[in-house]
Amino acid sequence: MGTNFWELLHQRQDQLTRSGHAVADYLLQHADEAQYLSISSLARECNVAEATVFRFCRALGFDGYHEMRIALAQANATGTPSSQRELQPGATTAELCEHAYARFLTAINGTQNAHLKSIGKANWHRCTPEMLRLMQEARQVFCLGQGGSMLLANDICARFASLSTKFRTAGDSHLQLLTASLMNEADVVLFVSYSGATRDMMETLRTAKAAGAKIILLTHYEDSPGALLADVVLLCGAQESPLDSGSIPIKAAFLYVGEVLVLRYMLDDPAHSNTAQGLTSEAMTVKML
Repeated sequence: MGTNFWELLHQRQDQLTRSGHAVADYLLQHADEAQYLSISSLARECNVAEATVFRFCRALGFDGYHEMRIALAQANATGTPSSQRELQPGATTAELCEHAYARFLTAINGTQNAHLKSIGKANWHRCTPEMLRLMQEARQVFCLGQGGSMLLANDICARFASLSTKFRTAGDSHLQLLTASLMNEADVVLFVSYSGATRDMMETLRTAKAAGAKIILLTHYEDSPGALLADVVLLCGAQESPLDSGSIPIKAAFLYVGEVLVLRYMLDDPAHSNTAQGLTSEAMTVKML
């Protein structure tokens, strides 16, 4: 939309309900933080229903919440994280390296801090035993995601592949849905999704859940629709602007979580892990020059 978000809000404020005004007031007071919130988080902060937030977005002329978040982020001029906003076109390579380094540290630290807090089932230390039990006892563990998250899921699966043949992936959202429909109580889904709120993901998780499979979700939002379906939720605490989707530091934060899962899996069954690593390492030696 061509009109600035704040101008649009001013033009259409008379069309808002009382609850809609509560959303508008929150955005005016917390504009910078609000662009990072899921629809569930924003509704909770405003003490309104998610449907109210959706109607607010429609009242302003947006098709949905995601479009509204993008417009808000553009209006806030935060297309890049705050640590990079001062960079100018003439910045040196050394300055770019320093800022990229800071972004990676921020992403990793945010994720680490998220797991040190007590957030119900999402607490890292409390959920680890249950999560590892699910993965160790599973007949198959399917590492899934969509778009860039699928690439992360593939990387995590590749790490586990040196330990067991039960770790698998599936292709696009259609193949993931087909795979989910054939799961049973002995299967586990390890799903990667920053938002935890995509249609394709929800179709796959609902189907897997109905088939009896257990779900482990790696996400940023503890109150996302996907998190509500998951048996275990692991949080990536790094913030990502809607204008910076696919950020490499965010991906690194998810891979950090994946590496911790692999290490925990290995340490909880050292005999099997050592044997498996020996066999796979030996098999790969013929590939080296």
